[in-house]
This record gives sequence, structure tokens and C-alpha cells, in this order.
Amino acid sequence: MNKKVYFAGSIRGGRADAGLYRSIIEYIQKTDTVLTEHVGDLSLSVLERGRSKDALIWAQDTGWLKESDLVIAECTNPSLGVGYELAFAEAHGIPCYCFYDPDKVQLSAMIAGDAYFTVLPYRRAEEIYPQLDRILNN
Repeated sequence: MNKKVYFAGSIRGGRADAGLYRSIIEYIQKTDTVLTEHVGDLSLSVLERGRSKDALIWAQDTGWLKESDLVIAECTNPSLGVGYELAFAEAHGIPCYCFYDPDKVQLSAMIAGDAYFTVLPYRRAEEIYPQLDRILNN
């Protein structure tokens, strides 16, 4: 146990699911380390801008990805950043688990059609946690 988990969720693409992200992160933190716990911060602003700040964020996030044992992504809210993080993880051989609610969104074919990703649909948030137990106990 005590895996390094990179949690991916929408930030600039919208914060509608930030509460769910926070719950997932807190659940993972019971047994493992979440490198990106800020994704669940309800006060995180989507309006932060600036090329130099963006370069720092990219460097930090790609560093965390390289350090991580696995990626857990919540993909219900479409996000260019999450898609990039998943592709980066795949290119570096990092296992990826992608949760999404099919009642809210049709998952991108680029995620759903890529056999590398373990895609985990759910209809209620409570369905996520037993799946996390299976993922984290491997």
C-alpha cells in the first residue's frame, strides 16, 4: 500500500464536481498518498492565468505524473488538462483508471476506445469507493 496516486479532475474546464473530487481524494488518503490533493480544493480558482504560471504548473504536474504509481481520473466533466494527463501517463507506462457518470456525459472516444485505460462508469458516487478499494489493494 501507500502508493503515490495522481488524481486528475477538471480545474479550468469547470469545477462542478469539485466536491466529488475532494471526497475521492480524502478516501484515497486513508491508505495512500495523493500527489494532487489541490484538485479537491473547493476554493481553487479557475481564473488563474499567465504563461509563466502555466509553465510552472506543467512542470510540477508532469513531475508528479512521473513520480506516481497510478493515475485515478474523474472524467465526467470534460477537460483538456485531464486528457493531456492521461495521454502523458500512458506514454510513461503509468496505469490509469478513469471514472465517469454515463448519465451526465458520453465519455470521449479517445478515452473509452483506448484499451490502455481502465474505464469505470458509475451512476452514484457510492459506487466509486469499492472500485477504489480494488485498485489500491492491487
